[in-house]
Amino acid sequence: MGSVSEASHPRVAMVGMASENCTFSQARTTLADFEVLRGEDLRKKRYPFLSEDGFGGVVFLPLVHARALPGGMITEETYSQIEETLLGALQEVLPVEAVYLDLHGAMHVEGRQDAEADLVAAIRERVGADCLLGASMDLHGNVSASLVAQVDLFSAYRTAPHIDEEATRAKGCRMLAESLREGWTLERSWVPIPVLLPGEMTSTLDEPGASLYAGLAEFDDLPGLLDVSLWVGYVWADTPRAHAAVVVTAREGSGTDPAAIAETVAQRYWDAREAFRFNVPAGPLSEVLEKAIGESVKPVVVSDSGDNPTAGGVGNLPFALRAVAGRSVYRDGQKHALIVGIWDPEAVAQCTAAGVDAEILLVIGRHADGRHSKPFEARVTVKHFFDHDPVAGRQVVIQIGKGIHAVLTERRKPFHHFPDFHVLGLKPEEMDLVVVKIGYLVTDLQKLAAKAFLALTPGAVNQHATEVTYHEIERPMFPFERDFEWHPRAVRFGIDS
Repeated sequence: MGSVSEASHPRVAMVGMASENCTFSQARTTLADFEVLRGEDLRKKRYPFLSEDGFGGVVFLPLVHARALPGGMITEETYSQIEETLLGALQEVLPVEAVYLDLHGAMHVEGRQDAEADLVAAIRERVGADCLLGASMDLHGNVSASLVAQVDLFSAYRTAPHIDEEATRAKGCRMLAESLREGWTLERSWVPIPVLLPGEMTSTLDEPGASLYAGLAEFDDLPGLLDVSLWVGYVWADTPRAHAAVVVTAREGSGTDPAAIAETVAQRYWDAREAFRFNVPAGPLSEVLEKAIGESVKPVVVSDSGDNPTAGGVGNLPFALRAVAGRSVYRDGQKHALIVGIWDPEAVAQCTAAGVDAEILLVIGRHADGRHSKPFEARVTVKHFFDHDPVAGRQVVIQIGKGIHAVLTERRKPFHHFPDFHVLGLKPEEMDLVVVKIGYLVTDLQKLAAKAFLALTPGAVNQHATEVTYHEIERPMFPFERDFEWHPRAVRFGIDS
């Protein structure tokens, strides 16, 4: 690629489609589940950094980005509609010198093995072989050889819980801008690692994840090195590309060998595989609740991890609510519990019809997956409504007995931040127990929790991955098999491919 002068103002189209999709869920992700951002709205919400230094001489064109909450597999019809929208927007601005791809990495579509690679192939067909492609991704992505063969440079999050999402997007855009200005030819090396663990075991707040990800920084200042990305993968997808992976991107002729670095990082991850653990005490819900009752501090925050919508769970199982309601210490008000949020539009509609302060017999989880939880029937008091939440739609607060409050939602919604509770008139800090459908706790919930537990509850994103039946993942794969040897071998793309 020859040098590009600032006067020519190379242009970068910005498009993306992102969702994390569980192949074990019976639910499906459709067009209604996606938030679609375009143009200036997209720039403001996802790329505010474009006004900063580092992008001079390059024109970035935010076109379309479609994002859905993690869930079941995307329907083929939905994927095709969004792909057509992205390609149509791209076609209108051609020719461009580069395309920035805002992806997740664990997008799974009915009838497709590798949706991200398919999307990139369709884009590559439109823009041509000489157009530079760069992608930013979640570290829980499932990265295939096909994807790496088509994308020129990568950047992936280095934190879980994720606090570097915008910084990672900014890094990807800066690398594209610099590569265009300097006319670099890029090479990259990929190492798939036969390890597949839940994100709740691989948090970067705890060891060995903390040291593994901190250790990536030691390579950042090597001559000609653009990026080192380490993916832990997404465990709840039965697909050959479900595994950990490393990709290293470097400038051709810099003297830095991306293959050697990729193999070093992959070996470190492999060597640490037995050390990964849950970052808080974990166990069956009954065991966790016994411990929670005995705690003198409050609030105790319990993760209902098997039905976690931010990992692809459905979010409609009343499993934890039933267990808490069965304990008189909460129901009779000796201690106070809050369970959020259970997705049940029919129960929300019934509460709406009854009105605030109504006492009704309510069936919760009528459409819950019978494999994991049965419906739960209880006499409840309707306490509060909150309408027009951009994610949840209508939300309802109900009370069971004297001490238990629960939140039901019209649409799936994770409860991660203090405002999610406060708009409902709830004060989780005053509760003895707060049960949230989540895995590892995000920042606000970490601040809330005087003590935290991970409940290994049933659901589509069961943390006991070795108890789940897989058919398509590559074998052997740790921890499904443990007694095998492995040595990293990088696959080169770019100058030698």
